[in-house]
Amino acid sequence: MDQKFSRRTALSLGGAGATIAATGALAQTFGNPDRPPQGAINATPEAQSIPGPKNKPLSNLFPDAESPPATDVGGVPRFWSSFELSNRRIQAGGWARQVTVADFPVSTEVSGVNMRLAAGGIRELHWHNAAEWAIMTYGHCRVTVLDQDGKLWIGDVEEGDLWFFPAGFPHSLQGLGPDGCEFVIVFDSGEASEFDTTLVTDWFAHTPPEVLAQNFNLAPEAFKNVPLNDLWIFQGKIAGSVGLDQSEDNPFLFRLSRSRPHIENAAGVIHLADSTNFKMSTTIAAALERLKPGAMRELHWHPNADEWQYWIKGHGRVGIFGAGPKASTMDFSPGDLAVVKRNYGHYVLNTGDEDVIFLAVFRAPRYMEVSLAEWIAHLPRDLVTQHLNIPEADLKKIAMQRQGIVPKRQK
Repeated sequence: MDQKFSRRTALSLGGAGATIAATGALAQTFGNPDRPPQGAINATPEAQSIPGPKNKPLSNLFPDAESPPATDVGGVPRFWSSFELSNRRIQAGGWARQVTVADFPVSTEVSGVNMRLAAGGIRELHWHNAAEWAIMTYGHCRVTVLDQDGKLWIGDVEEGDLWFFPAGFPHSLQGLGPDGCEFVIVFDSGEASEFDTTLVTDWFAHTPPEVLAQNFNLAPEAFKNVPLNDLWIFQGKIAGSVGLDQSEDNPFLFRLSRSRPHIENAAGVIHLADSTNFKMSTTIAAALERLKPGAMRELHWHPNADEWQYWIKGHGRVGIFGAGPKASTMDFSPGDLAVVKRNYGHYVLNTGDEDVIFLAVFRAPRYMEVSLAEWIAHLPRDLVTQHLNIPEADLKKIAMQRQGIVPKRQK
């Protein structure tokens, strides 16, 4: 059996759930190019079965982990997590849950928080040792932040909008009517925790009253009712309109979903926000990506940062590749998180029947991407054929311009 033909056949047939039984030459030609061959396609039904204890609801969510493509190889650190694994800290005004490097060891560059504020719910006045970047995923929220010149900025945000607060800038968040808000925060440190922030109530409670009195030029009695416990998220009054709404010219806010698309075609759309168009965001770059059913985020990698993904809608598959070789495939659903280490090649495939929407965040001032197809298309064709044995006639069909998102291939 011709080795090259069989390998291409394997790639076209490869995928989760393949159950072709292994026989002689087939086992030698299908699956991973290394030895021994891998994948269900190379195993008998008995060999690939799992007769022991099994969490079926969980395994059903991850078909590509239970029966990975035959091309997967090597030990890749787990690059899947989910906010669903985190306990929610619930208080009167809302809740939050987080995933840090302590929960998700591969996420060394950033940590994430999912927060909900009821209408009138207030995330109390505070600041962080890390910069805070956030995207609104539901409802309406009012943000306040004091800049380095002592100017207070107040603005209202809605689904698809961003904010960025540099480390140490004091701010607050409040859910607006009719149903508050939900959002995802990303800190530019994998160790940053939402439950370890500098809260204004804590500072007041742990400062002698006479010091407070001197600082604010008030009588010490003015501080006798300062809360002894922090408020964190508490239920406040439902806010009305503000006299000075700075939403449109606020340098700390950005309308990502309403921005000019970076890439848009029949297969999907990508919106970008980094320091080139959201100048305040000097440590975080991000892409909001939508893939149509069957569409794929083309094979690519990022040379300047890890990619931290948050899945908002739909179901899909992420495949990653690194030196070694190492290759791994995993399935993702709304609420899930992925981390693809910098310079790891990867793709995202929409495997469902609705659009996939996910957020890609990078701890970097600029968004950078290298496309595998774009690289191959620009190389001298005889150089490529010597590497990959792809006929020059086929190489001419590869688009010279980066596609970003490619449609489902028609058979």
